[in-house]
Amino acid sequence: MAGTKAGGQNTRQTILERYGEDYFKKIGAIGGKKSRGGGFAANRELASRAGAIGGRKSRRKKKEE
Repeated sequence: MAGTKAGGQNTRQTILERYGEDYFKKIGAIGGKKSRGGGFAANRELASRAGAIGGRKSRRKKKEE
């Protein structure tokens, strides 16, 4: 039942039984503590350069006028 509403409900029930009610709160806290605020939001120049590289490597066909 993967990918269905019923499958998601079964997964939720399994997680609650195995790991407890605050499972997602715990893993969210771990991620928040590891975060250092980096990434493209912190460096617009880096984002611009990376986007330009990706654009040059695009596999889409050129638009013909």
